[in-house]
Amino acid sequence: MLLHIIARGKIGRSPEGELVERYAKRINWPLKLTELPDSGGRIPDALTPYRTILLDERGDNSSSEDLAELLRVWRDNGIRETRFLIGPANGHSRPDRDDADRLLAFGHATWPHLLARAMLLEQLFRATSLLAGHPYHRAG
Repeated sequence: MLLHIIARGKIGRSPEGELVERYAKRINWPLKLTELPDSGGRIPDALTPYRTILLDERGDNSSSEDLAELLRVWRDNGIRETRFLIGPANGHSRPDRDDADRLLAFGHATWPHLLARAMLLEQLFRATSLLAGHPYHRAG
């Protein structure tokens, strides 16, 4: 299953960009990173069937294990692509939230978009490592 991160804004050369690259290289699943301008731009067509997860402050505070299980279920049920959308600075529109399969939050705090992108890549590496039985994740 393709993991596709679609994010508004350019990350460029930055500490956050280095983190994104570090975790992207470690993920063994197919991975695609798409950057869109802050407004406008066209979201690429999806592989079908697909699922969409919006990173949104109104989302669920799922554990790493919950995210891994969700990806496993979707993968095992023939989903070809899971899209993770990181929206513009003012957040996602109501219709976009309503159309998403899931809303995901990284706690109650507000995070900068570039840092949220790095955090998402780390969580995807963690989830795929869990599914592969890799010892990276240590649950307490």
